[in-house]
Amino acid sequence: MARNLQAKLPPTDSVRLFDINTAAAERLSHEMKTQQAGGATTSVTTSAADAAKDADTIITCLPEPQHVKSTYASILSSSLRPRPQPRLFIDHSTIDPSSSRSVASTIPSHLGSFVDAPMSGGVVGATAASLTFMLGAPSDLLPRIEPILLRMGKRVLHCGPQGSGLSAKLANNYLLAIQNIATAEAMNLGVKWGLDPKVLASVINISTGKCWASEVNNPVPGVIQGAPAGRDYKGGFGIGLMRKDLRLAVLAAKEAGARLELADRAGEVYEKAEGEERCKGRDFSVVYRWLGGEEK
Repeated sequence: MARNLQAKLPPTDSVRLFDINTAAAERLSHEMKTQQAGGATTSVTTSAADAAKDADTIITCLPEPQHVKSTYASILSSSLRPRPQPRLFIDHSTIDPSSSRSVASTIPSHLGSFVDAPMSGGVVGATAASLTFMLGAPSDLLPRIEPILLRMGKRVLHCGPQGSGLSAKLANNYLLAIQNIATAEAMNLGVKWGLDPKVLASVINISTGKCWASEVNNPVPGVIQGAPAGRDYKGGFGIGLMRKDLRLAVLAAKEAGARLELADRAGEVYEKAEGEERCKGRDFSVVYRWLGGEEK
């Protein structure tokens, strides 16, 4: 994402990078300077606060709510000075909406505005700049935010005020978590009955059972070319990330008073599957393997 952003910015702009993995940040900066002609200048900083101090736009992408809270606390405690135009703080982290709103409330209005923009598309989408962003922000900020996001992706979906992007992302991923398990169960069931998995998938994908988990990320090896199932479930959307998103969706649902009748059982399935070495660290469609599905 940083590489695509830097490449599409003019040379008069600059990108200041920070990551706790210093070697990765240094390597990325070197690649930007040596492998790409033009674009913004780049440098590696020693802290998030250092990266943010002279920036008009701060972009963060972190694993968990506590990381987002601590990062913004460090930025705001560093005597951050106002800019001629108030800053944009764009957070791409997938966290719960309440935590995101909590962070947003700590940003003084004279310093800028905090918006949430979780994305869909994974590593492949990040590399190809084809990500979809689900944006939670005031409407009057869209003209400033969209051009930035479209340097890293191809679609921006404005979901409403701050926090709405995360609500949309978690609702979608909750549905995906359930669909993935159901698809694995249905495919396993059909194969056990003697059906050719490609035939079964073709039936599902022109019928009412059609979904992304069956059509694009089918869990049976060899059914969909390029799907993680065909490469020992490596790559793709990690089962640990799905567990995290499911947990966040459940948390947000409880806060909203929304019933999720299948959530607890789905969480157990992903927890048990990830606990087995043959499934750990693999794409979440590996649930099919955990169920005992044939992988011929």
